[in-house]
Amino acid sequence: MSSILVVYGTTHGHTAKVAGAVAKTLEASGASCDLIAAAEGTRSPADYDGVVVAASVHAGKYQRAVTHWVRAHRAVLDTRPTAFISVCLGVLQKDPKVERDLNGILDRFFSETGWRPHVTTIVAGALAYTKYNWFIRWTMKRIAAKAGGDTDTSRDYEYTDWGSLSTFTVEFGHRVAACKGGIRPPAAVSS
Repeated sequence: MSSILVVYGTTHGHTAKVAGAVAKTLEASGASCDLIAAAEGTRSPADYDGVVVAASVHAGKYQRAVTHWVRAHRAVLDTRPTAFISVCLGVLQKDPKVERDLNGILDRFFSETGWRPHVTTIVAGALAYTKYNWFIRWTMKRIAAKAGGDTDTSRDYEYTDWGSLSTFTVEFGHRVAACKGGIRPPAAVSS
């Protein structure tokens, strides 16, 4: 049985939900998982066969705690299969400029941390209007309106494609199991 650490950073709670779904999917596939918030991340990835890191984009950056955790453990992360899940509403916009911006955010994060995960995916997040303060609610409503999204601020909206996330997670679990069996992971790729 593979052991996998799932580390996440969240601002309004949705990335914690994504990370929890990843851990449940890995466990259902036969792996043993530990789920921790990067801000409370006292566990070393050295004790695991693989590591998943999930973080959400806010104002063009990921949570500071995730950046610090990855920097602190980069040397160990480079020795085992790793995955990065970027949670971002921008992925919903089918606009080449937005795609370039999202890839730029990923590239800056990887440059800042010195880490290149073996696999990366970007998943849509949520609009948690009911959890935002008035300024963030107003800002997010304007952004959503511009993108043709939901603007009723009396409720929250989830856009995550849970099926796609599950497929990504199962494939990563197979990668970890293969590496545990002595097969080295191929070079880093993005999905």
